[in-house]
Amino acid sequence: MKTAIVYVSTHHGNTKRLVDAIEAKHEVTLIDGTAQNEVNLEEYDLIGYASGIAYGKFYPEMLEFMEKNAPANKKVFFMHTSGNPFDRYDNAAKAICEGRNCENLGTYFCKGFDTFGALKLVGGIAKGHPTDEEIEGAVEFFEGLEK
Repeated sequence: MKTAIVYVSTHHGNTKRLVDAIEAKHEVTLIDGTAQNEVNLEEYDLIGYASGIAYGKFYPEMLEFMEKNAPANKKVFFMHTSGNPFDRYDNAAKAICEGRNCENLGTYFCKGFDTFGALKLVGGIAKGHPTDEEIEGAVEFFEGLEK
């Protein structure tokens, strides 16, 4: 199964650490959603969307990338990191894929070091995250997907 993971990891590289760990163990194509504006994803059977979180949802760059490039009728999964992670943070991304009749295989999320806005004044939150265990959890999540 040909797999691509599109990622946007602009703040501290937390999400990039997750996708790099997956790429180190599996044959996947990583696509930087901030470096490539238009990408044809039709050739991939499985597409992951991995992003940091801003204002309770995937980074705007990722959502814009998905609006332009997400193909219909694909198997998809989601990953995200944030200082205070919640499952609902990928709702906007999921809605894009649901509108294109994609099969959602699941979401992995974990903490990521966060110094956004006022958090910078206190040195940030979730220092040391993602941990090695959280990174391995992302790999295990990927390995457990029904591909």
